[in-house]
Amino acid sequence: MDCCQETHRRETHGRVLREHFGIAPESEQCVIALAGNPNVGKSTVFNALTGLHQHTGNWPGKTVDNAQGTFTYRQKPFLLVDLPGTYSILAHTVEEQIARDFICFGEPNATIVVLDATCLERNLNLALQVMEITPNVIVCINLMDEARKKDITINFSVLEKELGVPVVATAARKGEGLNTLRETLYQVSIGARKSNPRQLVYSPSIEEAVQGLLPNIQRLVDHKLNPRWVALRLLDGDKAFIESINRYLDFQPNWKLQEEAAAL
Repeated sequence: MDCCQETHRRETHGRVLREHFGIAPESEQCVIALAGNPNVGKSTVFNALTGLHQHTGNWPGKTVDNAQGTFTYRQKPFLLVDLPGTYSILAHTVEEQIARDFICFGEPNATIVVLDATCLERNLNLALQVMEITPNVIVCINLMDEARKKDITINFSVLEKELGVPVVATAARKGEGLNTLRETLYQVSIGARKSNPRQLVYSPSIEEAVQGLLPNIQRLVDHKLNPRWVALRLLDGDKAFIESINRYLDFQPNWKLQEEAAAL
């Protein structure tokens, strides 16, 4: 990508953040998404990282709270965006749509997915969904103090190897693990730490259909979205997602692709 293309990409990205998400990052500021199920201590993590440097409004055109906060680590400024608590990002609710669209089209430098250490299996569903969209994911396993009370132990090195992304243990209300979380976030955001997220493998018929759609999708979305993720949403018949592509990326989607997906 040459300098002109990169400048245009940055300008377009900045406009999308301002107009569609009500977010105006300062120069050199890394934008970080904070996702998680309800009641996993996500707000506690948000408050612990940003302190009093935060403000709350509404997402543009929605009656859902939009909390943003800032902090600096290693002289690098960060803007942390607290997404609505959701169990999924398959967009069955307004909150899920906001979370999905911001991770897809807001292009955060990294996404922290907060999980509850006491019910890890249920929470991992959201993490795996986010990992299908972007490789820049940090799994924050919070409420470790509660897990200890219940004699729950977690092998973090094995979990990190299985997921293919950084895994950080925290007890945010006690301040545990926050320095490690900041350092990991810094490394991921500047590109010093690369991940290879585990991708879900579906039934042979679905995988065959995905492969059939990928060539046209790659041509259509270029580097703007994960083509495999788009193919899966087409196979879902998710028209709302196709409308989001048109709204955020400023081009008319190839509706023939959706027809091909439906036929598959």
